[in-house]
Amino acid sequence: MKARVLAAAGVAMALAATLSGCMTVHGETAIVPATSKAEAKKVLKDFVTVTNKANQAYDAKLNATIERDALGDIDQAGLKARHAITPEGDEEYQPLKLTSTQFHIPQQAGWPKFFVVDAASNKASEKRWMLVFARDSIDDKWKAAYLGLLNPDDVPDLAKDEDGYAKAVPNGGGADLLIAPDKLSKAYTTYLQDGKGSTFADGPQTTEWRERREKWANRPAARNEWADLPADSEQYPPMGLYTEDGDALVFFASHHHTKQTVAEGYTPKVDPLVEPLMKGEAKRSLTQMLMGQQVVSVPAADADEDQVGFLDRQSGVVSAEGE
Repeated sequence: MKARVLAAAGVAMALAATLSGCMTVHGETAIVPATSKAEAKKVLKDFVTVTNKANQAYDAKLNATIERDALGDIDQAGLKARHAITPEGDEEYQPLKLTSTQFHIPQQAGWPKFFVVDAASNKASEKRWMLVFARDSIDDKWKAAYLGLLNPDDVPDLAKDEDGYAKAVPNGGGADLLIAPDKLSKAYTTYLQDGKGSTFADGPQTTEWRERREKWANRPAARNEWADLPADSEQYPPMGLYTEDGDALVFFASHHHTKQTVAEGYTPKVDPLVEPLMKGEAKRSLTQMLMGQQVVSVPAADADEDQVGFLDRQSGVVSAEGE
């Protein structure tokens, strides 16, 4: 497994928008393309340029101008830690290059709006980068909210509407899927805690992860504990697109805490990249807070397949506390 908080519109603003007649133009109620292909290309080009500058300099603040949500939390914490260790940056950094790019732009009403980029990358071997760009209003800047690394064979054929646009999955009960996107985080974190239910297919991020936890729970000199919490669907909105067969490709976030308490005479081992993110001193215990971002295939409600399948999962420590 790879190691890798805000939206509320005031009543006055909503009334002003309604009275001014801007609702349709801005897409609050009208179904309109999230963006144009030309703008999407520019967003991606700017993303790559700033990503390379931020990663080479280990500049978390610069990264925050192009990333948000789960991806932003993970990468900004990582850059902060690396900058603390190597303030001069990465002198051997190899710039990111994205090629063979496809843009999947849905028509949507309301916010946030998003689109998905599918591209080959020089940093992911044969895997495809699936980047989700989002913004919360017409005045916001597009930022990358999720990144999934998928094997080419796992990239589904995405559905298109009569106008040739991708088809966005609604987050509520109208998704017509086995489970709605805004329910995924709670379902997943609940499963990790109790192991009950069969919503998720067996694999490294489900059954095998629980098996690894059980194995490592009580070691001769340490006790390891885990707590999994769902991400707020307004703060970290899940985003998905329908596939041609009626299923959906969905990106969602989750929170995970790990705590290690060691026996007397021992001290927890702290990763050098965790130390800059830590409060306190790890004398007897170390608690790490991780953000997870997942890409899953969700079957249609009436499909023969009745389990959600994981296509990719990445996580990173975003903070830590020692006691």
